[in-house]
Amino acid sequence: MGELFEKVRRAVRENRYLFSDHADNALRDRALVHWYILQGLDRGKLLIERPKARPNPVVEVEQLLPDGTSVKAVWAYLPDLDFAKLVTVHFFDR
Repeated sequence: MGELFEKVRRAVRENRYLFSDHADNALRDRALVHWYILQGLDRGKLLIERPKARPNPVVEVEQLLPDGTSVKAVWAYLPDLDFAKLVTVHFFDR
């Protein structure tokens, strides 16, 4: 476990990522800035990998915001493009 997570992290480190419309809305609704999520991925804790998820494989990651708040970020991996895509983000306790 972790191979898919590493592909997502590598893509983000290499600036090969995008945000879904849903993720953009979720970030705005939760008053979060994009870089909070980007910065927190490298130190994130893998919760689950779903390599057979459709339309793309997915990882769920517990990430910390700069203020220490824990969030769950769902990242898809787009193998044809070798890109990571933030699908959504939410607080654990809300």
